Amino acid sequence: MSQSSDRLTIELAPVFEPLLEPSRYKGAWGGRGSGKSQAFADLIIIRALQSPGLRVLCCREIQKSLKESAKRLIEGKIEQYGLGSLFEVQSAEIKTPGGGSIVFAGLQDHTSESIKSYEGFDIAWVEEAQTVSHRSLNLLRPTIRKPGSEIWLSWNPRFDTDAVDEMLRGEETPSGSIVVRANWNDNPWFPAELEQERLDCIRQQPEQYDHIWEGGYAIVAEGAYYARHIAEAKEQGRITILALDPLLPIKAYWDIGVSDATAIWIVQQKGAQIRFIDHYEAENQDLATHLNWIRRSGYEDAVQILPHDGKRRDPASATKFEDHIRGAGFDVRTIPNQGKGAAFERVEASRNLFGQMWFDEEKCRHGLKCLGWYHEKKNDGGYGVGVDHDWSSHSADAFGLVAVDYKPPRASVKLDLSKLGTRV
Repeated sequence: MSQSSDRLTIELAPVFEPLLEPSRYKGAWGGRGSGKSQAFADLIIIRALQSPGLRVLCCREIQKSLKESAKRLIEGKIEQYGLGSLFEVQSAEIKTPGGGSIVFAGLQDHTSESIKSYEGFDIAWVEEAQTVSHRSLNLLRPTIRKPGSEIWLSWNPRFDTDAVDEMLRGEETPSGSIVVRANWNDNPWFPAELEQERLDCIRQQPEQYDHIWEGGYAIVAEGAYYARHIAEAKEQGRITILALDPLLPIKAYWDIGVSDATAIWIVQQKGAQIRFIDHYEAENQDLATHLNWIRRSGYEDAVQILPHDGKRRDPASATKFEDHIRGAGFDVRTIPNQGKGAAFERVEASRNLFGQMWFDEEKCRHGLKCLGWYHEKKNDGGYGVGVDHDWSSHSADAFGLVAVDYKPPRASVKLDLSKLGTRV
C-alpha cells in the first residue's frame, strides 16, 4: 500500500482482481493463509470510498459477540490506511463516508420478518460461509434487493453439501456470479510463520493437508480411524480406476438399515489384494431398492454377505432379511455376532489389512468419504468412549465386515515330478 496527499492505493492480490467488477454474487474459497478475509475487508474500504452513503451488512451464521465478527479486521484497515477522519468507529457499527454504515449480525438469529431491516443495504458480506445453513441463505438472498446490490461470500470449504458450495460450486450457479479460488500460494504476503505451519502439516497431518491448506473438502475427520491409511493409499496409487474381473468371485458386504441408511461394498479378492469395485448407500429405502441396484449394476452373481442382523426379521414382513434376499434369487451368507467390542474389532482388522486394499476412485468416492470421517466419540474430558455412530458409520461398518471376513490366499506349492523315482 502506498499513500500520497490526494490519493490512496490499496493493493489486492491478483487472484482477487475479478472481484472488482460489479456482480450480484462474489465468492472466494480456498485454504488457510490465502488472504480472503483481508481482501474482502479491503474491497469494503474501496467501495465505501467510491460510493458515499454505502451500507454494508457483515454477517455469519452465528455471532455471539462483535469479537466474532469482521469488525476488528475492518477497523484495522481503517487505521492502516490512515482513514480515521473519514470513518467513525462506534461500539456496534462503523459509519462510512456520506452517512453510510457497516453493521454486523448473526443470520441464525433472524426470522423472515426481522431480516427485512436489511432490504436497503448495498452489500452483504457473508463470512465463514461454509457454516451458513440453507435456511439462512434462503432468507438473505431475496432480502438484499436494492438495485445494484451484491452478496459476497468467503469460505474455507468443508463439505460439498454445504449450502454455499451447492450454490456457488454446484452444477448450476446463480446468474451474475464471480467465484475465485484462493490458496496460500496466491497470497503475495504469505508470512513465514504460516509457511512453517504449512510444512509441519505436510509432515505431521498429511491426511488433513488438502483440506486445511488447499481448499479441499473435509474427507477425513481429525482423529479418524482410517485417516492416515487413506492418505497412504492415495500416495501409493491404490485409489484409482478398477474394473470388475469376470474370472474372480464377487462379494457384496452389507450394513442393513431399517430406519436409516443401508450400505453395500462390492469387493473382489485378487491374491492378497482386496479390491473395492463399487459402493452403494441409500437411506430409508426398502430392500427391493437395494437389490435392484445390485442387479442393475451387474452384480447379481455376488454372494450377499450380511452382518449378524441379517438374521433379524424385517418389521414389515416378519421374515428374516437373509431369507428375503435368498428368496429374491441371491446367494446369501450371514456373519455371526462378534459380541461386545465388535465395532473396534472391525476397525483393527481393517487397519491391519488397509495396505492390501485398492479402491475405485469414482464409484467408491462416497464410501471413502465415509471412511475418512469415521472416528471415535469422545466424552467431555476428551477421552474416547467408542465409535461415533454418525452418518459415516453405516458404510464404515460394512467396510469392517470385509476385513473380518478376509481369508488369505492359499500358498501354492510347485512339485518337480522329474526328480521323483518311478515305482516299478
